Amino acid sequence: MTTRPSKDLETFDNPQRDRDYTIRIDIPEFTCLCPKTGQPDFAKITIEYVPAALCVELKSLKLYMWSFREQGAFHEAVTNEILNDIVRAISPNFIRIRAEFNVRGGIYTTVVVEHRNSDWRAPELVRLP
Repeated sequence: MTTRPSKDLETFDNPQRDRDYTIRIDIPEFTCLCPKTGQPDFAKITIEYVPAALCVELKSLKLYMWSFREQGAFHEAVTNEILNDIVRAISPNFIRIRAEFNVRGGIYTTVVVEHRNSDWRAPELVRLP
C-alpha cells in the first residue's frame, strides 16, 4: 500500500483570511471499534468550520480518519478527540463536528461537539425574503 493511516494533520494557508466562510466536509465511511466488544462502529462525520489562518488538507484528513479503524473508542470520546486534534492543528474561528453513528443494538447515537475562538465574532445572519 502506498498510503497508510496517520494521525498527522497537514495544513495550508487560508487563501481568504479577510473573509469569513464555511468549509463543510462530509465523511460518510468513518469506522472505529467498540471498546467493549471490538465490533466495528460506522458513522457519517460532518465537519463544518470557519477557518482563521489555516485550513486542513483533505488527503491528510482522510488518512487521519482512517487511523481510527482499529482504535477502540466510545462515540463521545472519538468525536471529541477529532475536534481537539483539528483545533490543535488549525485553530479555526469556529468548528462543529457531527458524528452520526449507525444503529447498534437498536440505538442510534449522534454526537455534536463545537469549539469557538473567543476573539471571533460571527457575522450577522442575512435573511432574504
